[in-house]
Amino acid sequence: MGDVRHIASAASVRRRASRLVLDEERVVSAETSAPRAIRHWVMRAIAAAEIVGAPNQVVELLTGELVSNAVVHGPEGGSVRVRLTVDGYLVRVEVTDEGGGHPTVLHPEPTAPHGRGLALVEALATGWGTWADEAGTTVWFEVDADE
Repeated sequence: MGDVRHIASAASVRRRASRLVLDEERVVSAETSAPRAIRHWVMRAIAAAEIVGAPNQVVELLTGELVSNAVVHGPEGGSVRVRLTVDGYLVRVEVTDEGGGHPTVLHPEPTAPHGRGLALVEALATGWGTWADEAGTTVWFEVDADE
């Protein structure tokens, strides 16, 4: 009868093997223009890695949210470091600001003007987390574009 293979898994492994691996970093000033600039950079970079459609849009949205949080909650005049990694279909974004603190998920009232960023990350990312060290506070998320 021969070997039995799960065809979907085999195709997924073949696609992953041919995907672009990307590991880049950008540092921007913590200004109101930073989220837009970083969103566009990430969107173009992952599209070049053939991450398109809904996963591209999710990564763009979540990146914008995290960079906005870094601008708002990091020190005035500081910088924001963004690291983008694409490995096969897995996209990882890490956003570090120079501030301290521990980000928490809020559940604001529907009429509240802000406070939904990490709730969106929690809902839409495949995985996410935070850490703090001497460089500042980092929030990261991953999106598996092959799901």
